[in-house]
Amino acid sequence: MPHNDNINTIFVSIRSMLSRAVSRIVPPREVEDIVQETYVRVCQVENKQDILHPKSFMLRTARNLALDYSKRAETRLSVSYEDEFDTESDIPSPNNDQEDVIYHEAASAQEFSHFCQAVRQLPTQCRKVFVLKKVYGYSQREIADDLSISQSTVEKHIANGVRRCSAYMDKVENGKSVNNVTKFKTTGGGHE
Repeated sequence: MPHNDNINTIFVSIRSMLSRAVSRIVPPREVEDIVQETYVRVCQVENKQDILHPKSFMLRTARNLALDYSKRAETRLSVSYEDEFDTESDIPSPNNDQEDVIYHEAASAQEFSHFCQAVRQLPTQCRKVFVLKKVYGYSQREIADDLSISQSTVEKHIANGVRRCSAYMDKVENGKSVNNVTKFKTTGGGHE
């Protein structure tokens, strides 16, 4: 990769492409920060001449930063979910021996895994709204503004997400097949 002037030119020419790529991974309000961090990281590379394909390098850097952000957010969801649904503290254990602790930790991890799968199976727009609200803590107004939808639609997506995730978790808990859980029709204007 050539000098810093060329870095600037290349960055400006693919900035919208970087934004689109990052927006598929992170919430809308984080896109610009990650795109800017991409530029900073590329500028910090010492041997720029070793970078043969600068556009690909910038795209890969942006994607990696977005994935890192997403992993940190998933960890926050995990901690939040475990705090809210602490199965170990809800189940009485007379001896509280190591075997019981291991069993309950495994059950909790499996339950969280099922919850994540339930979220993954939500319709795209519903999933975006649900994750922005439940993981990132956005207000309904912020979500509506970021996604250019009405607050009423945000409310419907959140309710739909909660209903579908609950149905999925109920099916899992009862040992039934979860393949049909996400296929039921919803009422309320078809905002999926």
